Amino acid sequence: MSLGSIAILAVGGAVPPIFVLLTLVLSSVVLVSLLCSQLKQSLLVGYFVCGLILSNSGLLDWAGVGDIVLIQNLSEIGIVLLLFTLGIEFSVSELKALRRPALMGGGIQVGLCILMAMGVGLLCGLEWRGALLLGFMVCLSSTAVSLKTFQDLGLPESPQARVTLGMALFQDLMTILFMVLLPVIVSDSSDSGSDLFYALLKGIGFTAFLVVISRFGLPQMLDAVAKSRSRELFTVTVIGLCAAVALLSGVLGLSPALGAFAAGVVVSESIYSHRVLSDILPFKDLFLTIFFVSVGLLIDLELVMNEWFLVLVISIVLLVLKGGVVYIAARLSGLQSSRALVVAAALCSMGEFSIVVLNRSMDFKVFDVRLEQLILASTALSMALVPTLMRLGVSFCRNRSDCNVGGKSKGGKKESLWESEIGMIGQIEHLHDHVIICGYGPVGQNLHKNLQSLHIPVVILEMNPETVKKLISEGHFALFADARDREGLMAARIEHARGLAVTFPDKPISLAIVHTARDMKESLLLYVRCKFKADLVDFEEARIDHVLLDEEQSGRAMIKRVMLSYSKEFDESWM
Repeated sequence: MSLGSIAILAVGGAVPPIFVLLTLVLSSVVLVSLLCSQLKQSLLVGYFVCGLILSNSGLLDWAGVGDIVLIQNLSEIGIVLLLFTLGIEFSVSELKALRRPALMGGGIQVGLCILMAMGVGLLCGLEWRGALLLGFMVCLSSTAVSLKTFQDLGLPESPQARVTLGMALFQDLMTILFMVLLPVIVSDSSDSGSDLFYALLKGIGFTAFLVVISRFGLPQMLDAVAKSRSRELFTVTVIGLCAAVALLSGVLGLSPALGAFAAGVVVSESIYSHRVLSDILPFKDLFLTIFFVSVGLLIDLELVMNEWFLVLVISIVLLVLKGGVVYIAARLSGLQSSRALVVAAALCSMGEFSIVVLNRSMDFKVFDVRLEQLILASTALSMALVPTLMRLGVSFCRNRSDCNVGGKSKGGKKESLWESEIGMIGQIEHLHDHVIICGYGPVGQNLHKNLQSLHIPVVILEMNPETVKKLISEGHFALFADARDREGLMAARIEHARGLAVTFPDKPISLAIVHTARDMKESLLLYVRCKFKADLVDFEEARIDHVLLDEEQSGRAMIKRVMLSYSKEFDESWM
């Protein structure tokens, strides 16, 4: 019996190897991440280091889970789940709003990066197929890392973040084309024209299928599930959709990760996207962790250490040349020079889709093992450096007298009209000083009507899908979202709101909403209904500004009606 078998038996018998591997990964991540936090280093660096330690320390072999296929399976699971969350955050309306940086900036960046990488690849002795594939990988950046870093820096709505998102959206679209064309490009078949036709046919068929289900299958299914008011069923349905589309993509010869991303895009265009984000995004950091650790697990440390100087040179050349291309694209998109540097730092690395393309190319033996490891190590290193480079870029931007990283100009210098118009997705992007109404029952409807009459902007959070659809069709700002979830309140732009009103007298839900809202914005005015006087103490402890007691309001209404029945001339001013 092997040491690995003994180890697995020691932890409780017939334990699935994938569970043992996942346990080792998550346990070691906690220890390494704590160390990185103490040293004030990026957690992404810790994730890579964690994967490298696990794969090269012999611990995985001792536990009987060192099989490369098992590690690749974990990597595939991590990237499928990660790209599904990225797909949910993708939006066609977002792409329309950011068409200038997406089409102009993204097009310039992708085209120049492919030509640059192809030239370098050909000079290094690669044949044109391998050089073109290298270009595909180099032009793609890490959306997950850059956008997460913008959030960590408190700049998710800044012009540089919006330009970064626009260019990243264009890259995501190009990835679909790359994955469709990849089998044809790397094939040695003489009938390349026929192969190209069938590849495009599969891609068009897959896209057509997604369009059809996004209109005639998915909305009806999600409507039925939403009406059940079961959070568990809703989450299971969404994850099931992700798995089904990923499986279909794999069956068609495309990547399951690409299918997961496409499933997320389909969901993002429904009214349920905010609810899905609320359910899925809390796990995004877990998916990100598994993905980056799995990348570290796939790196052969002995080979990389023997080639450490070459890995370092490749990474530096990549960051400098690609960063320069991104800077030019950002400037042509209309950004100021200092802000364009932040965008260059955000997109100068290769990304998660680069690894998807690399994994797919391994099936066709396009590169030898040494080159695959060099690409993988350079990708990991460049991605790990992005948060540090972005912080340096933001610090430089803050020190410029003509720049404010948050989007407002300093020193009296007015920013460009285009930059000032970059905002959040959808119609609520320009809302400020508005009221968030939670629940659209009779009280919510009444409040909405009166606020409208005073021209006070309102965002409505409601869990009835038919109500949300009706409100949106009438031109109102409504979201299908649970007001207890941070993501729903963020979508309603709580940081720019003046007040929040909970219009239903459910004590546990109301308290959960106001606690989350108060944590997100301390100065927010909170209005809540209280059903019974005995509950007032709990509401007062929650620091609610205005508590409306239903018993008291009902008593006042009863007194009014009874008194009026005795005297039509009764003076109501005392009430």
